[in-house]
Amino acid sequence: MIDVIVAGGGPTGLMLAAELRLHGVHVVVLERDAEPPPFVRSLGLHVRSIEVMAQRGLLDRFLALGQQHPLGGFFAGIHKPAPDRLDTAHPYVLGIPQTTTDRLLAERAVELGTEIRRGCELVGLSQDEHGVTVELADGTHLRSRLLVGCDGGRSTVRKLLGVGFPGEPSRVDTLLGEMEVTAPPETVTAVVTEVRKTQKRFGLGPVGEGVFRVVVPAEGVADDRSAPPTLEEFKRQLRVFADTDFGVHSPRWLSRFGDATRLAERYRDGRVLLAGDAAHIHPPVGGQGLNLGIQDAFNLGWKLAATVAGWAPEGLLDSYHAERHPVAADVLVNTRAQMELMSDEPGPQAVRRLLSELMDFDDVSRYLTEKIIATGVRYDFGEGHELLGRRLRDVRLKQSRLYELMHQGRGLLLDQTGRLSAAGWSDRVDHVVDVSEELDVPAVLLRPDGHVAWVGDDQRELLIHLPTWFGAATD
Repeated sequence: MIDVIVAGGGPTGLMLAAELRLHGVHVVVLERDAEPPPFVRSLGLHVRSIEVMAQRGLLDRFLALGQQHPLGGFFAGIHKPAPDRLDTAHPYVLGIPQTTTDRLLAERAVELGTEIRRGCELVGLSQDEHGVTVELADGTHLRSRLLVGCDGGRSTVRKLLGVGFPGEPSRVDTLLGEMEVTAPPETVTAVVTEVRKTQKRFGLGPVGEGVFRVVVPAEGVADDRSAPPTLEEFKRQLRVFADTDFGVHSPRWLSRFGDATRLAERYRDGRVLLAGDAAHIHPPVGGQGLNLGIQDAFNLGWKLAATVAGWAPEGLLDSYHAERHPVAADVLVNTRAQMELMSDEPGPQAVRRLLSELMDFDDVSRYLTEKIIATGVRYDFGEGHELLGRRLRDVRLKQSRLYELMHQGRGLLLDQTGRLSAAGWSDRVDHVVDVSEELDVPAVLLRPDGHVAWVGDDQRELLIHLPTWFGAATD
């Protein structure tokens, strides 16, 4: 019996597998494709995902292969300076192609002992009170205690479960692909700069090895949106918007995407859960999709591990849906709004100009930026201190930094008083006595995902909150 089967070997599934292996969970990743895709879907990591990598000691690997860019210009492509006083120690975007992100996450998962089976397509599943039976395309069956569908927007797991996927259908089509160009780089830059003054859904940019990433609007190009696009369609649309096709040739990857927004009705069905694009789809504006999936996995991993280990308090696994479903709903709203603001119609353009003026106010700019970079997320833990439910930034301590203490994925009691104790939970919670000039509270209890579960200095209150997230005391 496998503890957890993860269907899908993209960034969400790989991040989840690594989180599970931190806690010794036997996990198998099933990936339909025999080889990782060579094309680049996502271009980078936002602040919260950068923090996630720092919390697990992985950030140096990503920084070595990525490029740091200043924050700004993410909301509907409205360029403004980064807002002041962002609540993070990592105020940048990390430009890194998804192919590299996938490779680094796969390496991490395998280092920790994950078994990744490529060329394995899940085609059936059934569950009972003891576990889940998975059927593969070759007729073989596997048995696990839990299953997580991380298998993309057309998720087989979600469809087999019969989980509803309501939302708004696609209305706007865009072509996206990777190909070579014959036009000189300076010509490409000049033309793209001019076109983007009025058309924010247009772009050509180098992705390495002489290959360019091409994005161009495609309204009315295809009657059948499910049909794969052709190079000729790209050439025609490029000429429509830029009066040149830049001599595009030798495509490496051609795709068509819309602006549909859909959200799974529930993230859990018995012993089966959904994460990443299997649970939500939305337009790619703002670059939030990959990041949202990684953050789903970060929320779910320790809860699944606690369930497998047997110490999960009642309701812990259900809190995954309660916490992450509203976050995805908010992303669907902001991406739909951004798509409207990127229209060249007079009405949306008027709203865009007004919003641009409002973003000159730092509070407005910060509010919208935090939506994109996901540092404004606050889970509902009830009434209490303003930090409650929020993730804590990487504050500097006298002896180290906060995130350096969280590499093993355990809970953390950061105690600036030296008078508290988490002795009954020492197998799940690290008690660190240290002080920080950046933290104006006596003590905080952090979940393994870095969100604040309790603030205070009363040992009796602490003993009430520890079981809520970490189960019964053991010693």
